[in-house]
Amino acid sequence: MSARTHTRPHPVTPGRVEIRLPWWALALPALAFATLLLLLLNPADAHAAAGDPALTHLFERLQQTVRHQAS
Repeated sequence: MSARTHTRPHPVTPGRVEIRLPWWALALPALAFATLLLLLLNPADAHAAAGDPALTHLFERLQQTVRHQAS
């Protein structure tokens, strides 16, 4: 028994690629990126456990660099 093939409702045009993504395929990565960016720009809201002072110093330097680049 042979398998039936499904036909597309619109004819395929050469040289055109149509890709449809669900809404969450773009929304979730954008939301995660925005959340991480906000935490990076305002680390006082992160409430992380006290860690290595060198790591804290590195994040402060990164924050100053980002702010300097933005202005």
